[in-house]
Amino acid sequence: MRVLNVNSTLGLKTGGGTAERTFQMSLFLANQGVKCTVLTLDIGLDKQRISDLEPATVFATLCFWKRHYVPWVKWKHIRRLVEDVDIIHIMGHWGLLNALVYMAARLASKPYVVCPAGALPIFGRSQIIKRVYNCIIGYSIIRNASGWIAVTSAEFPHFESYGIPASQVTVLPNGISEEDFPQVDVETYKRSKGLTGKSIILFMGRLNPIKGPDLLLQAFTKVHKLFPEFHLVFAGPDEGMRSGLVEISEQNNIGDYVHFFGYVSGVDKSAAYRMADLLVVPSRQEAMSIVALEAAVCGTPVMLTDQCGFSEVKSICPDFEVAADISGIANGIISLLKQPEKLKHNSALLQDLVIQRYTWSSIVHLYIELYTNILASAKKTAFRL
Repeated sequence: MRVLNVNSTLGLKTGGGTAERTFQMSLFLANQGVKCTVLTLDIGLDKQRISDLEPATVFATLCFWKRHYVPWVKWKHIRRLVEDVDIIHIMGHWGLLNALVYMAARLASKPYVVCPAGALPIFGRSQIIKRVYNCIIGYSIIRNASGWIAVTSAEFPHFESYGIPASQVTVLPNGISEEDFPQVDVETYKRSKGLTGKSIILFMGRLNPIKGPDLLLQAFTKVHKLFPEFHLVFAGPDEGMRSGLVEISEQNNIGDYVHFFGYVSGVDKSAAYRMADLLVVPSRQEAMSIVALEAAVCGTPVMLTDQCGFSEVKSICPDFEVAADISGIANGIISLLKQPEKLKHNSALLQDLVIQRYTWSSIVHLYIELYTNILASAKKTAFRL
């Protein structure tokens, strides 16, 4: 089987959750013997990231306009990539790269699946451009697909708004690889950050409004006096919010308790998770939090908002999921930190759940099964014609 995975971003720093999902999916497919190629833009992509994806291969095209992910690529290259595979997986929704691959797939009569990963609703910036995009080609990309993948069932209404019944959508959740989060010397890491002996609340992700770091900081200002031994750590690349967060912390006289690590990866990322007494995912909107899975597999307690697409955590502890506002986050932190032994016990249960259900070693087989069924159906249709 030959698969082309398409995602505008694959870089560690700039790509976010969909980049990591594409990376892991491609790697595990390739390790299962699937000939896998990834088409992406060169934004934030380096040789090490490409090397780490072997035996999958990467075709990275230049990005002409980063603001809107406009590629600089020859049409013949898109056609060749599409014609050389059996099936195509298109990640996300908004972007010229997706549109070009869609047109090439239709011309070549190649089946493709779409995985918007929560991107279908028109949200955030450039809403007028998104509406125009949908009118011109976006709706067609979704409606003419051979398969539809949701990260969680919460995306069903998104697909239905594009005319795709929920019954036709396959749920394939985000996953993680345990091997990416080894045991590390946590105390040495904390010492290197000047946090020896400190208790830690951790935010891991881009400093972007959709991720809600401001909500967490405002909540922390409300709980700080109750838990003065706790420090708040923001780990992730700045996308324009850091200066504002610093200003808020200084205005509330908690500047010494708020720390910014910047982007972390590899062993440092594992150390950051493992040093935390609680990871908080305060997102305003998210398909399914990969950060929550990563922290959980490290045995770190996790609290997230009800916009993170991982409501299964409530089956372990109702307080693991809270409203996506300052009060909800603050009350959740208070409830969890007041019962440290219970928190430790529940985090172990969450770790078991993630290992059993959300590792790529098991999820990859669901992709192969879906692709096999689509290709078999396409052959039957061609035979009838």
